[in-house]
Amino acid sequence: MSARPRGRRPGDWLELVRAPAALTVLGDTVAGAAAAGRPLHGRRLALPLASAALYWSGMALNDWADRAVDAAERPERPVPSGRIAPGAALAGAALLSGAGLALAAFAGGRDALRVAVPLTAAIWAYDTLLKPTRAAPLGMAACRALDVLLGAGAGRGVSARTPALALAAHTFGVTALSRGEVHGGRRADVRVALTTTLLSAALACGKGTSRARHRGAAALCALVYARTTATAQLAAARARSTAGGPADPAAVRTATVCGIHGMVPLQAALAARSGSLDAAALVLGVLPLVRRLSTVRSPT
Repeated sequence: MSARPRGRRPGDWLELVRAPAALTVLGDTVAGAAAAGRPLHGRRLALPLASAALYWSGMALNDWADRAVDAAERPERPVPSGRIAPGAALAGAALLSGAGLALAAFAGGRDALRVAVPLTAAIWAYDTLLKPTRAAPLGMAACRALDVLLGAGAGRGVSARTPALALAAHTFGVTALSRGEVHGGRRADVRVALTTTLLSAALACGKGTSRARHRGAAALCALVYARTTATAQLAAARARSTAGGPADPAAVRTATVCGIHGMVPLQAALAARSGSLDAAALVLGVLPLVRRLSTVRSPT
């Protein structure tokens, strides 16, 4: 039997788009919808799928844009290893972007597209222009905020400003920290990550619904979030490659992965804060699966 052509193995594409990590974006639209008082049902159930498709497009585009850097730093990845051709990765990113926009249009029509189009543009701008610059964390934070607003819709985006800000702040910190995954993290980036974690937790526990059970659930989920995220960030702050040197790259990678996982309990806290306990429980229930799948395929 002849060998399967390189780049056509499904596992190569799953690795390229960090497929399991898309589970960490599904709760964005859930949190946004809960804040806007627009529960996801009927066609609107396709909004989390639109988020996942756009996330995958960003991952494929990321590896296409980083192919030269990855050839030196992460040669095992699908594009630099030759398992997926650069042109195929770029085409895959474009197709996934189109799929995400189509799903958004199906789910929410023009109201959803008024957010999905800027979100798609922000993803492409981040991967092709902003990632090597100091504006990278801000660009990624904007992507996450827009993903939350996708759940609310353009017409009710203002009502979802708190969850959008909380997830944007968290994303800003995780992105800043992730820049030290290969060569070690700067102390300033670790401090930024810790600060944004505390800010996001505070926003998740802030004024929302007046019901005690909702506030209690939000606080519990925020505690899970803080423990998931801040503990690893503190460990990265203490782990030094050399005395007074940068944070150890392995510790930074661990903290980055924990930060990605931390999106899930944060989303659940924000949904509970808005009075949607069912949505919060559904989102939080994804966390064990996210952690298990990350042992098979890294989300970074």
